[in-house]
Amino acid sequence: MGAMVGASIPFHRNLPAGLVPAAFADEERLVGKDGLTLLNERPVNAETPAHLLDDSTTPTARHFIRNNGIPPAGTDADADAWTLTVDGLVDRPATWSISELRARFEVVTMALVIECGGNGRAFFDPPASGSQWTYGAVGCSRWTGVRLEDVLAAAGVGSSAVYTAHYGADTDLAGEPGKMPLSRGVPIAKAMTGNVLVAFAQNDGPIHPMNGAPLRLVVPGWPGSCSQKWLRRIRVRDVVHDGPKMTGTSYRVPRYPIEPGERVAEKDFRIIGRMPVKSLITNPANGAKTGRTIEVRGHAWSGDRTVAAVDLSHDFGATWTRAGLDAPVNDGAWQDFRAKVELPGAGYYELWSRATDREGAMQPHAIDWNPRGYLNNTLHRVAVRVA
Repeated sequence: MGAMVGASIPFHRNLPAGLVPAAFADEERLVGKDGLTLLNERPVNAETPAHLLDDSTTPTARHFIRNNGIPPAGTDADADAWTLTVDGLVDRPATWSISELRARFEVVTMALVIECGGNGRAFFDPPASGSQWTYGAVGCSRWTGVRLEDVLAAAGVGSSAVYTAHYGADTDLAGEPGKMPLSRGVPIAKAMTGNVLVAFAQNDGPIHPMNGAPLRLVVPGWPGSCSQKWLRRIRVRDVVHDGPKMTGTSYRVPRYPIEPGERVAEKDFRIIGRMPVKSLITNPANGAKTGRTIEVRGHAWSGDRTVAAVDLSHDFGATWTRAGLDAPVNDGAWQDFRAKVELPGAGYYELWSRATDREGAMQPHAIDWNPRGYLNNTLHRVAVRVA
């Protein structure tokens, strides 16, 4: 690190784990990314400021990064030799190369939301442990691949199948041989949904190495941890998968509301399934200086559901205005919204967005606290100043 900053670092032993020198924190680990904020260096985790997510389709350079271990090296060179194995409770275990997946199954392209289950963790009080995501651990790129349900059907899922188990090629942070940093799965019913992809392209080009090249799962509407990167194997099991980050309190929340800071027994946690309804204002940027007339833009999404409405407020929730809302371009994509807002005069204002999904679930002003800081879907607030 000293060589990279051009000087010795006298107090390097005091540098907290997960931090890198500010001199190169945002550049060294984020090659091919544009404007992301680096939260951790080991493993690499970086989020996208909300105003850089204004595009309907998230550019590859602006898709967030969430790693649990060390990504495999040289994935671009290995793409031709990369294989996916499907085994476990299947009638016809098989191993396919990426070219064989392309040739055997229908290739589809879909815009799909991936969101980290801990997006919004930075706003929990008392603080929750883990990467302190604000709003930017989400993206909606166009993913090209084959449907997982087609792959599983070709392998012949057994009648006693309950869960999938996903295995990637990333390695343990400490370098312990054979130890996986993360191996999660989904119920068979979710795996057999038509918008769950085994993807080998992102936005009509290669998947970014930090986003899982050359092969990954994309499981829209569920925590991003289900969308295994650097995918090597899918195993079908007759029990709920118990791989790393599937047990204990990982990607789990209490089964009932608790007091902030309260301790909860592990048996009282449930696995997170669908993600909650959410909205994100992408224009104007937080802290912008504007005129009295503003075009407010953003996106809304809600797990496996569509969003029915997005409402905006500029007077701290005293009144609300309905925004124009587009239908999703396909099942699993976020929905764009927009509205023209007239502010009454000079001063400080906050723009609030509140989404409601087709089942009537609405973004709250505050959510129940949980120990791991998951599922924060409080309404989005953006500050603006009119001169």
